[in-house]
Amino acid sequence: MNSSTNQVYPVIWHNNSVSLIDQTRLPNEYAFVEIHRCSDMAQAIKTMIVRGAPAIGVAAAYGMYLGAREIETSDRNQFLTELEKVAQLLRTTRPTAVNLFWAISRMLKIAYETLGTVEDIKQTLLNTARSINAEDLQTCYAIGDNGLRVLPQTPEKLTILTHCNAGALATAGYGTALGVVRSAFREGRLARVFADETRPRLQGAKLTTWECVQEGIPVTLITDSMAAHCMKQGLIDLVVVGADRIAANGDAANKIGTYSLALVAKAHNIPFYVAAPLSTVDFSLSDGNEIPIEERNPEEIYQIGETIITPTGAEFYNPAFDVTPAQLITAIITENGVFAPGELAKSRIKQFA
Repeated sequence: MNSSTNQVYPVIWHNNSVSLIDQTRLPNEYAFVEIHRCSDMAQAIKTMIVRGAPAIGVAAAYGMYLGAREIETSDRNQFLTELEKVAQLLRTTRPTAVNLFWAISRMLKIAYETLGTVEDIKQTLLNTARSINAEDLQTCYAIGDNGLRVLPQTPEKLTILTHCNAGALATAGYGTALGVVRSAFREGRLARVFADETRPRLQGAKLTTWECVQEGIPVTLITDSMAAHCMKQGLIDLVVVGADRIAANGDAANKIGTYSLALVAKAHNIPFYVAAPLSTVDFSLSDGNEIPIEERNPEEIYQIGETIITPTGAEFYNPAFDVTPAQLITAIITENGVFAPGELAKSRIKQFA
């Protein structure tokens, strides 16, 4: 059995402010950004200082409190009106990550339901944000352990391919897809992680490999276009990815390139799992066609560092996510268990049982 000694927590409430690991500086620099205002939190989410759907949700919850703290009125109705403006500011940051909207809705609901003074509401909002933070960490532990139950029995030590970064950096800690990896490593079931580099922002190259190296987890980096070749060579036993939003039918939006990875996994009869908390499931959407797809600045494609790599006159298309159809997904690993995509409704029943 292996043990992890280097814990990573990307969002921390400390000294009356929020400390964020600046993920835009990794892996070369491990630095924190102190956030004191809601507008700064919105900018941090938008610029991907903090990223990953669950971590965005946690950050947004703290953003709601920071925004509430800035509202200078003792009138309850005026306070709630201003709080709605705070919520709207945060909603505009990352449209695909449903955990963002889930956390904002939960914070608003608590604000409206809390009796007492405006100061009482503010304190309750802080307590709720801290609860969301703690709950997500426990959720990730549960996802990791539930993932152990569906790992192939052979070989004894597995090679797992993952895409983007669905690790501790993308959550309150431990991770979803990398939570499964960490649990497998802990139990001696992991031989190695293959990490897609994940163009265009290279979250796999910069973040997933960094997390693995910190904990001594064997990791091999490949380009996105190498996945099919690695599968054909028998190097991959299963694929585990995260998700930013899952529709009621099990269609899953994740970082661009996930869909093609699912297709090649299907072609090679390799299990393809999505690991995500139930807060990522948007039961209001019947299927993945209804999931909004964020389109980001094209400079992520045409520029690497300060170097422009394309000729003048080229045009660009830069969707940040794609949607993997449910029929390509073996199962969805949640904190409440592992479900076939078509059985997600059962997870909801179990959640409220």
